[in-house]
Amino acid sequence: MPLGTLDRTPPPFFRQGASALSKLMVCSALALFLMVADARFKVTQPVRAAIATVLYPVQLVAMGPVKLLKNAESYFESLKSAQASEEAARVKLALQSQRASQVEQLAQENARLRNLLGLRERITTPAEAAEVLYDAADPYTRKVIIDKGMTQGIEAGSPVIDESGVLGQVTRVHPLISEVTLVTDRDHAIPVLNARTGARSVAFGDPITRGGSLELRFMAGNADVQAGDILTTSGVDGVYPPGLPVAKVVSVERRADSAFARISCAPQALVDGARHVMVLKPVAVQIPARPAPDEVPPAKRGGRK
Repeated sequence: MPLGTLDRTPPPFFRQGASALSKLMVCSALALFLMVADARFKVTQPVRAAIATVLYPVQLVAMGPVKLLKNAESYFESLKSAQASEEAARVKLALQSQRASQVEQLAQENARLRNLLGLRERITTPAEAAEVLYDAADPYTRKVIIDKGMTQGIEAGSPVIDESGVLGQVTRVHPLISEVTLVTDRDHAIPVLNARTGARSVAFGDPITRGGSLELRFMAGNADVQAGDILTTSGVDGVYPPGLPVAKVVSVERRADSAFARISCAPQALVDGARHVMVLKPVAVQIPARPAPDEVPPAKRGGRK
């Protein structure tokens, strides 16, 4: 058969119509038009909302197994965490029970000794519960704002503690809120007592660590201070009651070129995460005023009867 008699045109079923390049240009122009129209006139927003509404039940069904697995994993993690917390709480409760019995015995012994020596009774410090609202705006200080002020009887200079130890001191009082300077602030100082040795010193906020710790200054290089020592309030400043936990000695650096040791301490209170606190009355406010010379009996003035 001669080749000229063959029809080389494709059958109607295989005809492609416009070329691929033309289709690409038309689709690109349409896509660009839709993007511009959607960005400026929000023409596709109703369509998108309708499609999202139709597909929402499908999404819920598809996400069902995923949510079920996540909930199951969260349940077992929460159960494990709750069991660990319960075990830790039981241990802590047992320790506190033992300490409470010891404290009660010591309190009775202390009362007997005070009566024997004729000393005045130890002051019981009134307290006011408060909640930390937010940190102070100044990034160069370590201060927090609490939700109690003059209206609730808060006074400037009042000690502030949390469940772990001394948190700081009230430095500014407003009618409804108060500003508390933390013990780790670089301008804060607190007299402390080494519970192991009974030595007194002063703890300052450490500015080198940006308020994250405390420093015992002016301690001799041969002072009996060891890592792990607990520092409590000494009570000699007339502000903090004695015996409140303040810090724990972390490191002691004795340098040959200095007569003083560099002692770094970690605060016992949750200075970065305290939520609920107690505001105490300053000790000096609770101490009775000294009687006038005319009111003192002659025997106590050293005079003769």
